[in-house]
Amino acid sequence: MADITNPHDRFFKEIFSRREVASDFLNNYLPSDVCRCIDTESIVLLKDSFIDKELGVYLSDLLYEVRLTDGSDAYVYVLFEHKSFPDTKVAFQLLRYIIRIWELAFRQKQFDTLPPVIPVVIYHGVTEWRISRKFSSLLDVPTEIEPFVPEFRYVLCDLSVWKDEDIKGMILLRVTLLLLKYIKSDKLKDRLPGIFGLLKELSSMTTGLEYLQTVLVYLSRGTDKINRQDLKDALTDVFQDEGGQIMPTIAEEWIREGFEKGVREGMQKGIQQGMQQGMEQGMQQGMQQGMEQGVRQGLLIAIKLGLELKFGAKALKIYPEIKKIRDADILEVISDAIRHAQTLDDVRAVYRS
Repeated sequence: MADITNPHDRFFKEIFSRREVASDFLNNYLPSDVCRCIDTESIVLLKDSFIDKELGVYLSDLLYEVRLTDGSDAYVYVLFEHKSFPDTKVAFQLLRYIIRIWELAFRQKQFDTLPPVIPVVIYHGVTEWRISRKFSSLLDVPTEIEPFVPEFRYVLCDLSVWKDEDIKGMILLRVTLLLLKYIKSDKLKDRLPGIFGLLKELSSMTTGLEYLQTVLVYLSRGTDKINRQDLKDALTDVFQDEGGQIMPTIAEEWIREGFEKGVREGMQKGIQQGMQQGMEQGMQQGMQQGMEQGVRQGLLIAIKLGLELKFGAKALKIYPEIKKIRDADILEVISDAIRHAQTLDDVRAVYRS
């Protein structure tokens, strides 16, 4: 599924912005000797982001300020890697972000020495992370030159190799990490009942419902490994004894909202992209012609994204038929119909009638 609305970024930030989740994560996944130096209850989320705009589709980040047990300040910088495969330059990116954090710290506070920054990388790709965690591995220099090379290492949380039983912490954290682990996996459908079962254990029903909504929206927009019916079946299986049909009914509405919002945002982005392309071409071909071509191109992009987001990659088999349509008005009707269609035949009926 195209990452048009960056659902991984939204889910990661929504959950890890919770102070109790962040504190629990540090307690469970920082090296024990490092964790003993940190007062994890002092954690404060800072609002700054250091990711370059062009990398935002692949990376997310959060910066926490903490107190060390000796009373001094420190930072924990968490970089969330969205890519399906490891990035060989991640240590270089981290060095750049660490320097930016120090620059920010100096602007905001007066330090006699630089505050330590502990970099953490969370990775949920489909292949194992086999890249060295040491910055110096990016250079190949003679031994005599090594004293002049910057050096640090980062903490790696590679969800692709973790066993389910190794995922520790409070329920919200465990559910989050399990979802991130399986969101790109064909095993997601089979794991859903177990993940939902953890949510059922939450002692606070309000917290449970709130987080369930967040989870369902993420599942509705962040994967093509399951469909709406898979979600409904897993929910019914786990929650059928709690509140009769009330829970499945509420959850079904959240699922519907998640799918439709994802389709809607994808279409809007597609139209904007097409309009921009049309405007650029219009400078050379004539504004009116460029605008018309931009509208059509934008609608086609939106339709393609909408089909893939709602019905999965298999839906693209009808896209060549739609691409032949020249009338922008018909394309607009098709793009609107995708939001409400239940099957591909419903979409076909619009332009074949």
